[in-house]
Amino acid sequence: MQSWLLWLTIAAVLGITELMTATLDLLLLALAALAAAGVAAIGLGTGLQLLAFAVAAGAMITLVRPVARRHLTSHPQLRTGVAALIGREAVVLSAVGREPGRVRIGGEEWSARSYDPDLLIPAGTTVDVFAIEGATALVHPREDPWPN
Repeated sequence: MQSWLLWLTIAAVLGITELMTATLDLLLLALAALAAAGVAAIGLGTGLQLLAFAVAAGAMITLVRPVARRHLTSHPQLRTGVAALIGREAVVLSAVGREPGRVRIGGEEWSARSYDPDLLIPAGTTVDVFAIEGATALVHPREDPWPN
């Protein structure tokens, strides 16, 4: 049997075993076996094939595995509840300042105060929600876009 076929068989067995176990490690070893099969296919000797397998396996385990594990085990940052309102756009329904007014955030009415207590925000102004304190949104007017 030619050595490249042996390496392909090893890669296939490792790949099938990976499908059954889902450990990720066997997949990386299967890729290293494919690298060794490539070395064998160009006609290099057994020693170089084993070296190619060892180097590829070492690189996969030390470089690829940590990154892949981090991506597989990390969870997206999902904000829920009132934390999801921070940063959202709102429209002032009744004047907001030191005294609470009303804003509409995503179709819901909220009581609101100005983030800057000395600022009075008139009705109809588009604002950003900076924070939520209890059931009151702290808002600040949106910055004007850069002039042309």
